[in-house]
Amino acid sequence: MKTGRNGNRIDTTLGELVATISEVAYEYSHDTKEAYNLARLVLVDILKKASPRSKSVDRHFSGSKHLH
Repeated sequence: MKTGRNGNRIDTTLGELVATISEVAYEYSHDTKEAYNLARLVLVDILKKASPRSKSVDRHFSGSKHLH
């Protein structure tokens, strides 16, 4: 994991990150669907900021079963 711009870094697993984000999303949501959407938005934002090719993180893929 690389150090951020300000030198702060958090060592965690992806599972722990998803679990924490989900828990907080449930606290601030009225129902399950809203919580899932909030957690998705937060995770996409985090991944976009962490990825050098951030445009590919939130891409919607076709229903094709074959990789090209």
